[in-house]
Amino acid sequence: MRKEENLESPLLSDGEPAPAYSEGSTYALVCALLASLTSIIFGYNRGVMSGAQKYVQEDLGVTDGQLEVLIGATSVYSLVGSLAAGWTCDRAGRRRAVALSAAMFLAGSAVTAAANGYAALMAGQLVSGVACGFGLVVAPVYIAEIAPASSRGFLSSIPEIASNSGILLSYIADFALAGLPTTLSWRLMIGIGAVPPLFLAVAAALAMPETPRWLVLHGHPDEARRVLARLAGDADRRLQEIVASVREASSKSCAGVSPPGVWREILVRPTPAVRRVMLAILGLQVFQQACGVAAMILYAPRVFSHVGITSDRAVLGATVLLGAVKTVAIVLPLFLADRLGRRPMLLSSAGGMAASLLVLGVSVRAAATWWAAAASVAAAAAFMASFSLGFGPVIWMYASEILPLRLRAQGTGIGTALNRVMSAVVGMTFISMYEAVGMAGTFYIFAALTAAAWVFVYACLPETKGRSLEEIEALFDTAGANKPSPRATPS
Repeated sequence: MRKEENLESPLLSDGEPAPAYSEGSTYALVCALLASLTSIIFGYNRGVMSGAQKYVQEDLGVTDGQLEVLIGATSVYSLVGSLAAGWTCDRAGRRRAVALSAAMFLAGSAVTAAANGYAALMAGQLVSGVACGFGLVVAPVYIAEIAPASSRGFLSSIPEIASNSGILLSYIADFALAGLPTTLSWRLMIGIGAVPPLFLAVAAALAMPETPRWLVLHGHPDEARRVLARLAGDADRRLQEIVASVREASSKSCAGVSPPGVWREILVRPTPAVRRVMLAILGLQVFQQACGVAAMILYAPRVFSHVGITSDRAVLGATVLLGAVKTVAIVLPLFLADRLGRRPMLLSSAGGMAASLLVLGVSVRAAATWWAAAASVAAAAAFMASFSLGFGPVIWMYASEILPLRLRAQGTGIGTALNRVMSAVVGMTFISMYEAVGMAGTFYIFAALTAAAWVFVYACLPETKGRSLEEIEALFDTAGANKPSPRATPS
């Protein structure tokens, strides 16, 4: 076992990677891709209202105030889903939680597309919102536990890429269907989102294995070994490590070292190490949404109309450009997370977002001229690219890998719930905010919050690249975190 000093990492070090026990396998990649279908569906559901909202208003007579509540309420509903997802992951298993999220996505899209009034829209968004909360939790947890340490950063980036791909597909659908009759166009835009969940439900039932850590935690070590044999070259060694980690957690609980019950350990009487982990997770989730990304995703057409882009096709085309930039940029963390590390990517992302928001604020403050329109589109695209390079994918990767096994599902659920609350706040207040302080003032506020996010990452987050989940748990031990130590060395 690695000595304690080798498990420590100075807060601001770049971190030497721990030796990988196995290379990422094709099987792990397939499992990650299947789990990430939940993220594609989430992204589509999240982005489709950006272009559909105008036609919903025209067809059903929905007001701006009602629309603001409808869009923001989806994030509130997803709060319920994210909290329930942690419990479901722990009780029913990660794989069954994926199947359940697919079923809810299917039902939510169908109900919303068939709505004939505001109440029915809210009902459909309720189901879709709960499904979104599930999707945000189950994919990162599943992939973090199924992936080998050497490729966990690569595989853990896939859900965010999938989410951005879903957003881009929704923008393309909005653009392609905008020319249809109003009463049909928005229904098709939303209804298309009911197709992928059918495939996902079948895949979860027939092709996806349960994660080895959940199987060990629930007394199925033989089945866990069979899964590990397909994922890792040294299945016996990995199984021994997982079993030892579970036994240690159980022995501490029985001995009274930590309070029994996941919720008590996270919220009521956390250990210093758990408190530090939850501070990192909750801080990242707050700052991810405080930068205003939800406003850009949901209200980009309004922003572009504000600077003089009046044609519906031009507005939707500019929105598709944002989705394309966001999706292309999200591919980079797939290859960089395990090379550069989590901290450098987060710091670079926050700096780029803050600068882009300042430029966007200046451009929307100018008169409606061609250069202001071009500058606003360019700044919005740069913001999306910067977000996708770090704060989009890396916080989910970071959160899912720093939580101890016994707390991973429900801890991820709590972080996701806070993320959804912040998303709801941004989505439900953006129109009111820019009417009160101006569009430029709103983006200046987002820029200031993004600068605060940079400070938080620099001051509070240690590097985790290349370490196994068990090593990361030791890294966040308070004694190791607070005691000065030399740069970590491989054993």
